[in-house]
Amino acid sequence: MRRIWLGTVVPLVMLIAPGFAAGDQPSGAVLANTCYSCHGTDGHSAGAMPSIAGKDAGYIERRLLDYREDRLKGTVMNRIAKGFSAEEIGRLAQHFAKR
Repeated sequence: MRRIWLGTVVPLVMLIAPGFAAGDQPSGAVLANTCYSCHGTDGHSAGAMPSIAGKDAGYIERRLLDYREDRLKGTVMNRIAKGFSAEEIGRLAQHFAKR
């Protein structure tokens, strides 16, 4: 019985599992947790950092991509932006545009 299970079920799970992993992309809200410590809760900064809440999604996306590609220089934004894919940056931009 164990041989049948290992020979049938395990390969089936291995075949299906990558599809689930690929579909489990973090939402903009989850990704935004990275931004709150500097840009404030929901992107409303109370300090020297610029607020990003309510900005145009295209603007936010362009800025993040520019940081990621080193077209803009920042103190830490270049390193942070490099940690996001273009798709994740798009989700972040949409998230903050709605705040």
